[in-house]
Parts: sequence; structure tokens; C-alpha cells
Amino acid sequence: MRTLRGEAVDRPAVCFYEINGLDEHPDSTDPFTIYTHPSWRPVIDLAAERTDRIVMRPVPWRAQGPDGLAGLVSDTVEVRDGSRFATHTVRAGTRTLVQRTRRDADVDTVWTLEHLLKDVDDLRAYLQLPAPAPGGRPDTAGVLAAEAALGETGIVMIDTADPLCLAASLFDMGEYTIVAMTEPDLFRRLLDRFAAVLLPRTEAIAEALPGRLWRIYGPEYATAPYLPPRLFEAYVCTYVRPMIEAIHRTGGFARIHCHGNLAGVLDAIVAMGADGLDPIEPPPQGDVLLRDVRSRYGRQLVLFGNLEISDLETLPPDRFADVVRRALDEGTAGEGRGFVLMPSAAPYGRVLPERTRRNYEIMVELATGA
Repeated sequence: MRTLRGEAVDRPAVCFYEINGLDEHPDSTDPFTIYTHPSWRPVIDLAAERTDRIVMRPVPWRAQGPDGLAGLVSDTVEVRDGSRFATHTVRAGTRTLVQRTRRDADVDTVWTLEHLLKDVDDLRAYLQLPAPAPGGRPDTAGVLAAEAALGETGIVMIDTADPLCLAASLFDMGEYTIVAMTEPDLFRRLLDRFAAVLLPRTEAIAEALPGRLWRIYGPEYATAPYLPPRLFEAYVCTYVRPMIEAIHRTGGFARIHCHGNLAGVLDAIVAMGADGLDPIEPPPQGDVLLRDVRSRYGRQLVLFGNLEISDLETLPPDRFADVVRRALDEGTAGEGRGFVLMPSAAPYGRVLPERTRRNYEIMVELATGA
């Protein structure tokens, strides 16, 4: 919290991102929990005992009254051949929209096999659906329970998508970029639809849970090479700026999550009033250097990163140590609000290689000096 406030600290914070020692459940009987493999236990314990934990939590919304989509939406889940298949179906006018996903037991990610919207006609049908029912309240129990479990060992970060993330993920990536480029008016109607729900809920959650760190994800959908920087203002800033303002009104902190190329949008992110930025990926995954971001924007932004997950998983420990030292040097050089050493993601396989385990240890050793 001192880092978020721009206050002096005795060392840089170090965080394993998704791995926090609270959510992994190594003793679970769920066959889809990868962390039950014994190779994960040392890193889970290390995260709990030696890192500055930032535990992500969405805040569920408890609707007031029946939803306008009742009877139009159905969901089914089937487990077969070691995988879990989910089907989401929406009846939109004369069209039946279908999304299918697959989750494999040994891989902690969800693959989208079929996206809900296939073309512009599907989008037009989707926009005719009834809007979600207004009213309701945030369910804060999950955040408060996590904070109680963490005590003084970390903080909870409220996790939310922006309207662009909700809109873009309805499409295959190729179709999304075409629609966003060639049908801007129609696409803005979709963003407006999501913003009409998301902004008031953000305001209510910020009131109920003041002073917390938030992560807003989705802006990367409007970065190069997907869309030109000129659309970042229309598709991101227009909608995220009021979310940040709502978070600030109750003393909270807004961290923007944006993978990939940042050079064309950094000025816009800062202008929105963001307090933090992650994961600031180094080239070739990104197109900026941490030292330059620190020099130009470090007085406003707390910088989270800039360790690439592929380096964490593949580099031999001596070379990874050099990468960590460079990130610590560049992330703390000169004057700035603060730096958190953090990878861009977490491994998602059931068996954690010994090299990766050792590289996690190096992060802690070099950040803490012990």
C-alpha cells in the first residue's frame, strides 16, 4: 500500500501475479486443479511466506428482480475424455448464438472453440436483446474473506473487465478487428451497452469497498497490431476514464492491465488518470523499455512487471537472474512512484519444471536481498 501511495519503502515489492499461496488449493480433490501436483508446493509456499501477495477478486453483482435475458440464455457443461466442455446459448430474435469452450484437466486455461458472434448480422441481433435489469448490489463477501485470510501478508485487488474486453471477446480475434475497424458506429453501440451496466456497478463497488487497488483489463484489444492507436481514445479512454474517476472518488487505485505494444498508447493511459500499469512486457513481446517508461511516466504510474513469463519458464537461472537484476535497476531508477517486480503471467501446466521453481526463488532472493 505504501508503494501504491508513492511513499518510501525499504525494498521493491515482489509478486508472483496469479500465484499467491491462497487460491491454489494443493489439497483439492478437483481433477481440474493443476496445483495438486507436488511440483507446485514449493512455489505455493514461497508465495505465501515470502512475497507481497496481491490476490485478485471479482465482485459478483446481486441483481434486483428478474433479468431481462431470462429464458433467452442457457448454459450446459459436460465432462468427457478428461476435458470439460461448456456451451453458452443465446436466443436473439430468429438467431441462435452459440459459444463453446474447453478446459483440459492438465492445463489451467479455457480454450474458446466457437465464439458467440460470428459476423455483423449476429452483432445486430445481439444488440436487440433486452438490457440487463437495473438495480442490485455488490456482493463484497469474497473480498472481505480474502482480506481476512491475508491479514498483513498482502492485499486484495478488485478485478474487472472494461467494455472493450467484454465486446471483443464475443468474436474471433480476426472478426473482432474487422468489425471494430469497418463498423465503428455499430461497435460503439456494443461498447455503450456494456458501459451502461459496468460503470454504475463500478461506482457501487467502489463505494462499498473504498480504498482498494483495482485491475482493469481489456485495453490491449485496442493496441497495435490489432487496432491503430487512434481508436484507443474512442474504444478505451471514453469508457475507462469514468471507471477510474469512480475508483478515485472513494480513495481507490486503478491499475491498467495491457499486454503487448504500449508505445502508441502510453500517453493516453496516463491521461486517463491511471495509478498503475502492468505487465510492461520487454521486447520482443512489447515495444517499450522499462527504464524509458519509468523516466517518462514513473511519477504518476506504479510500474508492475517487467518479467516475461517465457523467460521465467525457459531461461537458465543465471540468465534469469540477470533479467531480474535489470528489471529491478530500471524499475527503481531515479524518481518514481513505485515498482513491483512481477511476471507477465503464471505457468499453466500441471507439472512445474524445476527450472521454473528455481527462477521464482531468484525473484524473491534478488528483490528482498535474502
